Amino acid sequence: MSKTIKINRGLDLRLKGELPADATASPVKASIVAIYPDDYPGFTPKPAVHEGDKVNCGDVLLFDKLTPGVKLVSPVSGIVKAIVRGERRKIIRVEVEADKDATTLAKNATPKTDATANAIMASGLWCLMRQRPYDIIPSPDVTPVNIFVTGFDSAPLAPSLSSMVKGMDKELEAGAQALAKLTSGKVFVSTRPDSQINVPACAEHVIIEGAHPAGNPGVQAANIQPVNKGETIWTLDIVTMARIGRLVLDGTVDWNTTVALVGSEVKTPRLITTATGACITPIIKGDVDASSHHIRVISGNVLTGENVGADGFLRYPYRQVTVIPEGDDVDEFMGWASMSPSKMSASRSFLSSLLKGKRFAPDARLNGGRRAMIMSEQYDKVMPMDILPEYLIKAILARDIDQMERLGIYEVAPEDFALCEYVDPSKLELQKIVREGLDYLRKELA
Repeated sequence: MSKTIKINRGLDLRLKGELPADATASPVKASIVAIYPDDYPGFTPKPAVHEGDKVNCGDVLLFDKLTPGVKLVSPVSGIVKAIVRGERRKIIRVEVEADKDATTLAKNATPKTDATANAIMASGLWCLMRQRPYDIIPSPDVTPVNIFVTGFDSAPLAPSLSSMVKGMDKELEAGAQALAKLTSGKVFVSTRPDSQINVPACAEHVIIEGAHPAGNPGVQAANIQPVNKGETIWTLDIVTMARIGRLVLDGTVDWNTTVALVGSEVKTPRLITTATGACITPIIKGDVDASSHHIRVISGNVLTGENVGADGFLRYPYRQVTVIPEGDDVDEFMGWASMSPSKMSASRSFLSSLLKGKRFAPDARLNGGRRAMIMSEQYDKVMPMDILPEYLIKAILARDIDQMERLGIYEVAPEDFALCEYVDPSKLELQKIVREGLDYLRKELA
């Protein structure tokens, strides 16, 4: 039996370049893939390979110094092309040049019932889950009180997750059963009312209604059963649960991923199947024209994605590539203060607020300068969690641990503040502030 939760606060951004309703995926071969340790908070990387080494799909590229059982694996078979380092020899990424006949199917030993956690860690799937508090890769030594699985992505122009697990009922059942063994509580699976996902009987089905960020697992957890101080929960998406189920059933992991190529600068928005971490150049080839003006290529959505450029790589969570105008070569009358109906804004002072069905093509400009923090209560309108976001941000900036705890920092992740950052009149980098606050708290309390 399912229950329905209505989320009343949030905001859906109406952007041009959405996927057609009948979109089907076409394959694009990945010649080079890259894994970025920074995409996996809490992971302290140490290389398991050297440049020039031959690797098979599923072989370990990096492992965690503090928890060696937690690993990042190669999504393809090929040669380690480069281990790119930055300042103080920090590992930026590991690049693997795929073989001509490269496989993305990793074969692992079929896990035993009492070794589910070890099997998931060995396969590399462990790093696709998150733990709260701190929004980091889960600690294998901690048993979560509940596990929350999101079955939809509500971010702007995001693809349907239900289409990615279509026909995988057995894998979903096995995945839910495996996760149930790792928690002392329940496995909650959240979907939209019109979802085609058959939720496994061993999981609690929750139907979520409302605007973005309703698809964020942390927002779902906060509205279903919030995490309290001293408790730990895990979050993941339905695709990862299906992958875990396949690992349990036949001991393999498919590192292919379905990515949506979307945005106002894309000629034909479409779905693409390629390898996890694939180079973006062949993905956007022929669909994006940058000859007339500057563009921004984002791995992810416009709120939380990474600006990677046309020659970058897919970044976790590997769901979409969004292409929008950069805006640095635009010269328009009145700039951000223009009253043009083509201007997208969350404010009702713009004419666009009257055009309910219109879709917009915003660029990447900041539209205004950074300034002192304004207590405008704008965050509260788009934050569907029982916290005081403005005061929490102030506590993080002040590094006041007691206040951070009282104001709910254990419940949040940077992605939960993405909409707050969008509507913020102060132009603060809220996601960066929250990430730094979580890292600081974890360091001080470890």
